[in-house]
Amino acid sequence: MIKKILIANRGEIAVRIVRACAEMGIRSVAVYAEADRHALHVKKADEAYSLGPDTVAGYLNAHRLVNLAVATGCDALHPGYGFLSENQELAAICKRRGIRFIGPSPEVIARMGDKTAARRAMIEAGVPVTPGTEHSLKDLDEAITIAEQVGYPVMLKAAAGGGGRGIRRCNNLTELRNGYDRVISEATKAFGSADIFIEKCVVNPRHIEVQVLADSHGNVVHLYERDCSIQRRHQKLIELAPSPQLTNEQREYIGGLAVRAAATVGYENAGTVEFLLDADNTFYFMEMNTRLQVEHTITEEITGIDIVQEQIRIASGLPLSFKQEEIKPNGFAMEMRINAEDPKNDFLPSYGRITRYFAPGGPGVRVDAAIYTGYEIPPYYDSMCAKLIVWARDWEGLIARGRRSLTDIGVYGVKTTIPYYDEILGSEDFRSGKFDTSFVEQHPELIDYSMHRKPRELAAAISAAIAVAMGQ
Repeated sequence: MIKKILIANRGEIAVRIVRACAEMGIRSVAVYAEADRHALHVKKADEAYSLGPDTVAGYLNAHRLVNLAVATGCDALHPGYGFLSENQELAAICKRRGIRFIGPSPEVIARMGDKTAARRAMIEAGVPVTPGTEHSLKDLDEAITIAEQVGYPVMLKAAAGGGGRGIRRCNNLTELRNGYDRVISEATKAFGSADIFIEKCVVNPRHIEVQVLADSHGNVVHLYERDCSIQRRHQKLIELAPSPQLTNEQREYIGGLAVRAAATVGYENAGTVEFLLDADNTFYFMEMNTRLQVEHTITEEITGIDIVQEQIRIASGLPLSFKQEEIKPNGFAMEMRINAEDPKNDFLPSYGRITRYFAPGGPGVRVDAAIYTGYEIPPYYDSMCAKLIVWARDWEGLIARGRRSLTDIGVYGVKTTIPYYDEILGSEDFRSGKFDTSFVEQHPELIDYSMHRKPRELAAAISAAIAVAMGQ
């Protein structure tokens, strides 16, 4: 069994892994850039070591991270998500140095990280993919030819992409011509690769993903699906498990596809197979994330399975602690990403000091966060500062509990997406359980939440105005 883990990440996911280690009797080692010296994961871990003054470079230096793991006596490394979590080099260096990488093999990361190679693997597995190329585009002329074959609109995508970056929809030939070089530029800057591919655009799909777990003993299971359709510019905002939009037959079908996909590529550890569901109820493979997902929390809530602990067990060489038939989803769960952003100002990041923070509570409420009163949100990283997770026995109860928890939580000193989510949960289209990835764009009126502010928010606003007036 693994005894000591270096957590090659920061923020709430690092705190999440520290907690899993503590329950398993495993020592945790945190790393931090100077901007994170007072971060919660640094305070919670058993040991913590500086990566130097640069705000990002240390988190992206695979050799340094593994060297630190070796120097501190760790026998494993957990990459979390983001940064180097899907980096084949980090996994390969861990393997060479005798450090267990808590994730799949370098070969599988490389294969599924290349979106064109992943498409070929899924075709081999018999998993449906959207019509398009099975290789990187040679030039614009080839892109134009493929677009004419599959029909507009089409999507240009970075072959090494992820996280909603390096993607552009092209509705006609003119947009394809204009977007081609831009996507290449975005792909090169974001992922260090100019390779892009093209596929048919599924218009206003539902975004459905399946959590899988696979061990080194040949066992592969799915933990049912999550609905990630509430998103903005390919960035997820609210996630649900299970999807309120699927029938039981669809649920079993897509779960089977995900297991087949993972087994075909020899997958090991936790992963997520993402699909698009079109208006005709046809599923298409989109990508496979070879890491822990931000939204793994809601799968834990409906299954009772600690996915991070299961990751550690798998990396230790142990078999899965359950069989597929033993996994039964219970109720509904929802995760709301509390981002330090101003929805009223085109979601502009709102960094600064948390002057007051109140965590919500009560039955079925969980918060995964890295903030506290007095914490300074640095401007160098992702704007997500907390995840609010709620569970209830049925869909109506989930919405009621979600809205109640949004009134409970308080994050002051910066603007957040909290009031915006309250408007979404109050929307009839959301409450009906029928929505797709165009929901945010189709409901611009939900941004206008000024007249619906809670008494506590109004009091804070009035106090701030009085303070400014007295200062003058």
